[in-house]
Amino acid sequence: MLFNSLQFLIFFPVVVLLYFIVPHAYRWGLLLLASCYFYMCWRPAYILVLFVLIGIDFWVGLTMLKTPDKRKRKIYLTLSLLSNLSILFFFKYFGLFQESLNFLLDTVHAGFHAPAWSLVLPIGVSFHTFQAMGYSVDVYEDRILPERNLGIFALFVFFFPQLVAGPIERAKRLIPQFYERHSFEIPRALDGLKLMAWGYFKKWVVADRLTLFVQVVYSHPTYYQGFPLMLATLLFAFQIYADFSGYSDIALGAAQIMGFRLVLNFNRPYSSKSVSEFWKRWHISLSSWFRDYVYIPLGGNRTVKWRWYYNILITFALSGLWHGARWNFLLWGVLNGFYLIGSIWTAPIRKSIVSLIGISRLPVLHGWLQRAITFSLICFSWIFFRANTFHDARYIAGHLFTGWGEFVHHLSELPYLKANVFLNQGPLEFLIAVFAVFFMEVVQAQNQDEDVRSLCSKQSLWRRWMVYYVVCLSVLFLGVFRDVEFIYFQF
Repeated sequence: MLFNSLQFLIFFPVVVLLYFIVPHAYRWGLLLLASCYFYMCWRPAYILVLFVLIGIDFWVGLTMLKTPDKRKRKIYLTLSLLSNLSILFFFKYFGLFQESLNFLLDTVHAGFHAPAWSLVLPIGVSFHTFQAMGYSVDVYEDRILPERNLGIFALFVFFFPQLVAGPIERAKRLIPQFYERHSFEIPRALDGLKLMAWGYFKKWVVADRLTLFVQVVYSHPTYYQGFPLMLATLLFAFQIYADFSGYSDIALGAAQIMGFRLVLNFNRPYSSKSVSEFWKRWHISLSSWFRDYVYIPLGGNRTVKWRWYYNILITFALSGLWHGARWNFLLWGVLNGFYLIGSIWTAPIRKSIVSLIGISRLPVLHGWLQRAITFSLICFSWIFFRANTFHDARYIAGHLFTGWGEFVHHLSELPYLKANVFLNQGPLEFLIAVFAVFFMEVVQAQNQDEDVRSLCSKQSLWRRWMVYYVVCLSVLFLGVFRDVEFIYFQF
């Protein structure tokens, strides 16, 4: 079931109504049934996969509690991790393994291929497997006690607002909330609805509209060079942000209406002054998961420098592969790892340059320069994330700065202008897209370390309602209403 579907707009109010009618003791059961239905609306049979993993992880948690010997507990932890990773590999990475094996067989002229086997990926599999693995590791490390109620544990994995695309919650934070008594509170519900409306604005008005432009270029990148490639890549940066943060806003808002507090997943990432800061602001729940369960166990920065660099590179490479079974994603992750290593390695040089030219005496200018450089690096890396193939990514990266003379020469020709500036869309559609991005960024630029709801609550009545009206009317009249999946549903 998609958040941006009529089905969900009927499903969610019904669930909320029943949640506050049903006695507290039975609410977890209602949410579990609702979450199962929510998941089964996509492909019912795959719910059995989740049931198997839930059963294994639940049993492993209780067994580790009864096993004081750390070495024996590690066996049970390994069972849990292997079970989750096996499902992940089977459904998500087997195709990549098969493709790589056939490439190797062709290289050595083996004369045969591994048989083709295509599987439909269970929706949100990377999210709920990582959430379950985090639970098992936390139990093993004695950070939490295992959950004794199988239904509550299943709800922790299944909870429908964040089941498909996060945020990836920690058991220590989410499970206790299922035991809390929640009464219906109008201010809290209104806050949740505001956040959901903002999420729908991002999805329908910004992301889905930008999709029309981005897919024109990225579907056939070899038709273009120079400006159109740059423009499509820039628009994709805002498309993926609006799409994914929009989903997170809807998830957080929906959960808040019922009294649940999900972790913040985005915090104005494109205002970052460094790549390191960007990854503390983008997909925060995943970044912190890799930090706590991969980077720190590898040794983090508490080791010799070459090993530190290795830890960074491995963490980002795995993060890239987490996103999908394509070499493009691996390259995207490795590239961001090299960005971070490069920033560490060049820190003394950059500090000397800043001191030499005296730009540090102009902190505002210096800050905007840092943001511009960071944003440019992130946009370049998005090429490898968005491109359909490695060949396409290589072409786009290699032709960003070609064809500019031809572009300027033909700019006065309307057909050329439509194809290379408006990307085969009308001028009005292009202006609406630019306005939507501008409005989103202006609103977010006002709220430093607060969310949109906190910002609006501090404004005067007329300014607050002006924002509400603009958002609602924009959704109604400027939204692109198609059943377009959120980008991160594929992960």
